[in-house]
This record gives sequence, structure tokens and C-alpha cells, in this order.
Amino acid sequence: MYVLPEELREKLKEPLGLLLKEDEFIDLAQKKKCVVAVGDMVTFTLLKHGITPCIAVFDFKCKREFCDKAMMKLLKKYGDIKIKVKNQPATISEELWEAVKKGYRLCKNKTVAIVVDGEEDLASLAAIALAPSDVTVIYGLPNKGVDLIEVTQREKDIVKDVLKQM
Repeated sequence: MYVLPEELREKLKEPLGLLLKEDEFIDLAQKKKCVVAVGDMVTFTLLKHGITPCIAVFDFKCKREFCDKAMMKLLKKYGDIKIKVKNQPATISEELWEAVKKGYRLCKNKTVAIVVDGEEDLASLAAIALAPSDVTVIYGLPNKGVDLIEVTQREKDIVKDVLKQM
């Protein structure tokens, strides 16, 4: 299990990729082969614009409150395969890590919903670290925008360095 130390919290509030507004990330996401969405609002926004992520990780909460009914309904419909995991805040549990790994194996032909009991706040790190080529990871940065990362070895190395500090 990975646990986020206090001294890394500020670093993870900075974008790793492109910091975008909704219309910008929708335009870019439409052109991507495999999009991995982390977070309820990002997943919902993609789905409502007709973009189906290969994998989506969510917990039915926005800013620690349950999503509204419309968002909940759309999120519950998503995913040919649903994987339920437990994950505490500020951690990446082994269960979440393995679910992301499994999601990448399964998402070639099916969409995969990883539904988190707890919090999915650091799932983007697992999604980047485990990503095969041609994957774009998108997650929200509260009160800033959306971080869109076209995963290359550079981003994988940055994330692996962060994970070593956890």
C-alpha cells in the first residue's frame, strides 16, 4: 500500500500534463484512442459529451459529498465490467493498484468501471504508472481545472519517483 506523506501533498496539486478547462479537454479527449478517467466529475463530463473512457475510476462523490442523481445515474450505467475496491483517503491500496492493472488487461474489448469504496484521489498515480502506450489519463485538480496526461516514459518516471517517496 502507498500512503501519501504530508510533504508530498502540495506537489501533487500541480498538473503533470496539460491543465485545461472543460471545453479544451473534451476536444482533446475525443481524439484519443484510450482515455482513463479518474474522478466522478471527469468521468461524468466525458460521458455526457459522448466520450466513453476505456477505464473510469470513481467513488460516487464530488468534493467528499455524494453526487447528484443525474450524475449518479450516468456513472452507475457506465462499465461493461465493474470492479469494486476499498481504498482509504490519501492512499493507493493494493486492491486499487491491482484493479487498475486488471482494468488495463480487460479494456481492450470492454469498458471498465473501478468503483471505489472510500476515495479515489490518488488512482491517477496508479493509472499513469501502469499505463501501456497510447493511454491518456485525465483527472480533476479541484478549483484549477483538468489535468490531461498523454502518458510517456517521462510521466511514468515522475510518478514512480513520487511512489518511492510514499
